[in-house]
Amino acid sequence: MFSRLQNLIWDKIVAWLNAIPEANKNMDAINNQEKLLSELQPADVILFEGKSRVGDIIKLITLSPWIHSALYIGRLSEIQDKVARDRIRKFYDGDENDQLVIESLLGYGTVVHPMKKYLDDNLRVCRPSHLRRNDQSRVVCFAAEHLGLAYDVRQLLDLARFFFPYGLMPKHWRSSIFQHNAGKPTHVVCSGMIARCFQSVNYPILPVVVTSDNEHKKIYKRNFRLFVPADFDYSPYFEIVKFPELDLTNTHSHSYLPWEDPVGDDLPMIIARPETEPELAKRSALTGGSS
Repeated sequence: MFSRLQNLIWDKIVAWLNAIPEANKNMDAINNQEKLLSELQPADVILFEGKSRVGDIIKLITLSPWIHSALYIGRLSEIQDKVARDRIRKFYDGDENDQLVIESLLGYGTVVHPMKKYLDDNLRVCRPSHLRRNDQSRVVCFAAEHLGLAYDVRQLLDLARFFFPYGLMPKHWRSSIFQHNAGKPTHVVCSGMIARCFQSVNYPILPVVVTSDNEHKKIYKRNFRLFVPADFDYSPYFEIVKFPELDLTNTHSHSYLPWEDPVGDDLPMIIARPETEPELAKRSALTGGSS
């Protein structure tokens, strides 16, 4: 009975966190989604700006607009590995020609969804710039192995704890993110899952570089649990691929965009989108509290 009540309360909390506040419902996508869909490649990392309450919390923790990440795996009909294809089919019963992503979501775990579900979101595509074709396939197959794993809420809380002085926290509140976890993890978050997939083929994201006194450099893999979605944006090993709604290449020679030229009262009123609390906190941190 108590366990059932706990699950009910947790489900209510997750639903509230995943809900979109009224203030965020007018955030329009700025990408040409048709072009984006036509040019995606397997192993592309998709970053989401996000509109939900949990997204605003992640923005505050990571100081970045990118609150979620997913791995694009292509169409089910194009995946050559039979084991991976059969496993994905267990978690997705839609059309084999749908363009799919694998992602870890709060309240759902690691799942597979069609890209068309996200056409109204603000997205950024991060493409591994030197990933070999066979490793591209291995990354997709390794991602399929994570399907069904639970979402690691503890890891999200652990990342938040880095904002507090470690020595002042009670011992049982301290992060467990560096504790040894042998074997396959049973819980993952979106960015950690994707980082683990790239590390499985030794592809770098943000490696740890240590330089010795004799200028010799040693390179280490970063703990995959420490990655956040923005790290794929910052990484020098991923290209940022953009798909603007209005293309600059086909405009007239005298103008970058086909601007309207309103006169007098016809001039449209431009209202800036109000900053969210995470954005205000980020600006305050960058400016030292000055406005």
